[in-house]
Amino acid sequence: MTSEGKISRFGGRRATILAFFGLLGLVLWGRAFQLQILDAGFYQHQGDVRQIRTLPLAAHRGMLLDRNGEPLAVSSPIDSIWADPQELAKYEDKIDLLGYALEMDPARVRQLVSKGVENKREFIYLRRHVHPRIAKALQSIKDRDQIKGVNIQREYGRYYPSGEITAHVLGFNNIDDQGQEGLEMAFDTWLEGAPGKRRVVTDVLGDAVEDIELVAEASPGRDLVLSIDKRIQYLAYRELKQAVQRNGAKSGSAVVLDVHTGEVLAMVNQPSFNPNRFSDRSGGIQRNRAVTDVLEPGSTIKPFTVAAALESGKFTIDDVIDTSPGRFNVGRYVVRDYKNYGELSLTGILKNSSNIGASKISLQLERDLLWGTFDRLGFGQTPVIEFPGAVSGSLPHFSKWSVVRQATVSYGYGISTTVLQLARAYAALAADGLMPEVTFQKLNGEPRVERVFSEEIARSLRSMLQLVVSSGTGKAAGIPGYTVAGKTGTTHISENGSYADDRYISQFAGMVPAGNPAMVAVVVIKEPRGKYYGGEVAAPVFSRIMAGALRIRNINPDGEEVYDLQARGTQ
Repeated sequence: MTSEGKISRFGGRRATILAFFGLLGLVLWGRAFQLQILDAGFYQHQGDVRQIRTLPLAAHRGMLLDRNGEPLAVSSPIDSIWADPQELAKYEDKIDLLGYALEMDPARVRQLVSKGVENKREFIYLRRHVHPRIAKALQSIKDRDQIKGVNIQREYGRYYPSGEITAHVLGFNNIDDQGQEGLEMAFDTWLEGAPGKRRVVTDVLGDAVEDIELVAEASPGRDLVLSIDKRIQYLAYRELKQAVQRNGAKSGSAVVLDVHTGEVLAMVNQPSFNPNRFSDRSGGIQRNRAVTDVLEPGSTIKPFTVAAALESGKFTIDDVIDTSPGRFNVGRYVVRDYKNYGELSLTGILKNSSNIGASKISLQLERDLLWGTFDRLGFGQTPVIEFPGAVSGSLPHFSKWSVVRQATVSYGYGISTTVLQLARAYAALAADGLMPEVTFQKLNGEPRVERVFSEEIARSLRSMLQLVVSSGTGKAAGIPGYTVAGKTGTTHISENGSYADDRYISQFAGMVPAGNPAMVAVVVIKEPRGKYYGGEVAAPVFSRIMAGALRIRNINPDGEEVYDLQARGTQ
């Protein structure tokens, strides 16, 4: 082959190789153009999906504060553990280790992950609101073993500094910080915040390493100032608890109201619970007995029977009722007194708590008048109050009253009420006949009140009730240096359609100072053992609570005041 032929063949090969590499370069350039220009959006999105996440931004729930600004319920930062089951399932050999770190049964963790994979979920909670040591242990394992798919999320959990002292009033929240009981539930919309969102860059373990942008800002909830005075609340809780324990009682409740505003200064129940422990939130112990449980008011209703008598114009405070011989037949029913009190004035009927005297007054009144008095006071009506589960009690219509019912209603049987309703009714006597609307919020404006008695009748009743404490059945409710007006009550507990002979409810309702009352309180002790009269069991609790409350609110002593009724020398 000539040299020219060889050169020609070599040139052809070179051209072929150059063409091949040129074509290859053109293909690579085209691919690069496709990836970087034509499909850039698609691949950028896929990269973002793998590296950028949108995470929730927890909202801070508003605080519940007492009337002086003391925190009663606050939200604290707390960690929760969540997982991407699709990712975590790849670390099957590490799940037992995770379970031990989370202080959970590893089998339970496997079950949660398996179910998440089966349901094609990308987010599940493994454990909510964990102790800091658990979050620290989990982070240590993640860093050491490079485990993906399990993460720590910051949330907020509710904390109640006063624990069981305010438990029944405040209630509690669920794991998602939503109100479930009490004022937490009643004002849930006010207190709850709006969660936000943030977009972050995550590392290979799924941990957020850089904030990109705030998608939606978290909006904190609004604080709420309550009418509760933490100091009086504590005092009432302490005294009620001691009384229930001392008397071996089944339960107890106490309510303290501001006479003029209707603000609830304290509301306590026994037994109580710790709302900071989830294990305490069951078994019915969390219900607020002062607004959800009804009782027959017994003799604490008698002042309102006397008020109806005075209002009718048929009676004056000097009128005398013969209660001899200590028993009174009403049809086939026998009304009894503790002993034969003989002739008693209206004041004497209250002082000695005469059932016969109340019955004889009632039977001389028109039924609709007596019923109307009780109805105006709110008995048998659904209370207007910001509290879930508040009940109405029972006041049968007068058209359904028999003669026996007309007699027994006058001294508190055949009618039912709550502790809070009874306290509100006594506030009407304390405020010269103006009954306030009860509230759990601290008032800044004018209170809402309704006139239910004339000023004259209310003041006459207060004078009578002062003698109940100074020289009648309520002596144990007295407070040195202060005048006290109130009424004792002792009722048999109804069961299976009849009244138990040996089970009682002891009650005392009253106001201080008697001349110009600032506060009313009702104390109820259910099923005390041994002593059971209201004057023996409930009245001393009232005395101790109100003595402290008077000092806390800086109310001056008035023990030197003398009332016209005392000057008359009543029976």
